[in-house]
Amino acid sequence: MATTDEKSARPRRYLLLLLVAVAAIAVDFATKEWALATFRQGESVDVIGSFLQFTLVFNTGAAFSMGTEYTWVFTIVATLVVLGIAYIGLRVRSVWWGITLGLMMGGAAGNLIDRFFREPEPFHGAVVDFIRLPNWPVFNLADSCVVVGACLVVFLTFRGIDLDGTLASDDKTEATTGEDDGEGRKNT
Repeated sequence: MATTDEKSARPRRYLLLLLVAVAAIAVDFATKEWALATFRQGESVDVIGSFLQFTLVFNTGAAFSMGTEYTWVFTIVATLVVLGIAYIGLRVRSVWWGITLGLMMGGAAGNLIDRFFREPEPFHGAVVDFIRLPNWPVFNLADSCVVVGACLVVFLTFRGIDLDGTLASDDKTEATTGEDDGEGRKNT
C-alpha cells in the first residue's frame, strides 16, 4: 500500500519534469530568436577564438543534416518521443529522473516547435542551429538538452537508479533473500 509520501511524490516529480522541460523550451526558444535577430544565415562570429563560434544555419534534416527530404518523419518521431516521455514521466519518483526526462522532453520539444512552425512550411520547418565547435556539426540548446539527458540516462542506469528512485540492486536483493517456507514459496 502506498504511503502518503509516495502518493505526493508522484505529482511533485512529474511537476519537476514538466518545469525542467518548459525551462529548456523557453531558453532554447529565446536563444534561437536571439540568433535569428543577431546573425545572418551562414555568418560566423568567434566567441572563444575558433573553439566556439556562433554560426546561424537552418537544418531540415536530423543530426548532421542527414535525411533533409524526410523532415516530416523527424516531426512524427519527435512528437512520439515527447508523448512517450510524458507517459513514462508519470512513473517518476526520483528527482534525478525528473530532471533527466525533463531535459530530454524539453530538448525534443524545442526542436519540434521549429519543425511545426518555422519556414518553409508546417511539419517541414527548419531547426535553427547556431553553436559551432571544431569538428562538430552546428547545434542549439535543445540539442544540448537531449545530449545531457541521454548522458544522465546512461549514468542513472549504470548506477542502478530506477524511475522511482530505488536502487535496482535493492529489488534483486529483496527477491533473492527470501527463505523457503517449506512449501516451495519464498518469504520476503
